[in-house]
Amino acid sequence: MLSWSRPSRAEDRIESWLVQRHQERVLAGETTPVGPCPDEIFLRDLARKAKRIDLLDPRVDHAANCSTCMTRLLVFRQENRSRQRKRTLVTAVVLCSVIGAVVITVARYGMHRQLPSANVAVVSEAVNLWDAGTIRGNQPGSLQSVFLPAAVVRVTIILPRFSPPGQYAVAVTQDQNGNGVVAQRSAPATINGDHESVSVELDLRAAKAGAYFLATTHEQDQASYYYPLQIK
Repeated sequence: MLSWSRPSRAEDRIESWLVQRHQERVLAGETTPVGPCPDEIFLRDLARKAKRIDLLDPRVDHAANCSTCMTRLLVFRQENRSRQRKRTLVTAVVLCSVIGAVVITVARYGMHRQLPSANVAVVSEAVNLWDAGTIRGNQPGSLQSVFLPAAVVRVTIILPRFSPPGQYAVAVTQDQNGNGVVAQRSAPATINGDHESVSVELDLRAAKAGAYFLATTHEQDQASYYYPLQIK
C-alpha cells in the first residue's frame, strides 16, 4: 500500500528552487510556449490560484512557458499580495477600534457605577473605630452598630488604634465573610493627630435598610475586619 508523507523542509526548498529556476528560464525566453496567450481573466484566476482552474487546461501549460504570460502573472500575484496586506491592515485597524470602543465603554460603565453623578448630593459621615472591637472572620466584636444613610456617602473612618499606614479597601457587605458587596472603594490612610483615618465615597443608594457590615482591609495585611453597620 502506498503511503503519503509530508515533504521535508529540505524537499520544500528544493521544489522552490526548481520553480524559481524554471521561472528564470521562462522570463529569459528559453522556453517555447504552445498555443495563444490566454486572456487576462484567466491569468488573474491563475495568479490567485482559483479553484476553478483545471491544471490540465492547455492554457496553464502555455502560461508556465510563456515569458509574456509569466511577467503578467508575477504582476497579478504582487497585486494580490498587496490587496491581502491592505485587507489585513484594515481588519487589524477595525479590530483595534472595536476593542478600544469596548474598553472605553466598559471603563465608562465602571466609572458610572463607582462614581456618583455630579448632580447627586453627597452626604458626609464620620465613623469612629478608635476604641472599637472588631470581627475578624466569625469572631464576635463589641462595637455597637454604626449608621449610614442609603445615599452617596463620603465617609471618614477613624481607624482602630495601632492601625498601620498605607492603602485601605473599605467595603459594605451583607455578611462578615465578605459576601454580597454593596459598595467598595480604596484610599490611603492619612494621619490626623494621633490617629489614622481613611476617607472614601460609597454609593449606598441601592442598599435596602437593614443590617450590614463595614469592612476594612489593609493592602499588606489582606485580613478584613468587620464592624456592624445599619443602613437607614
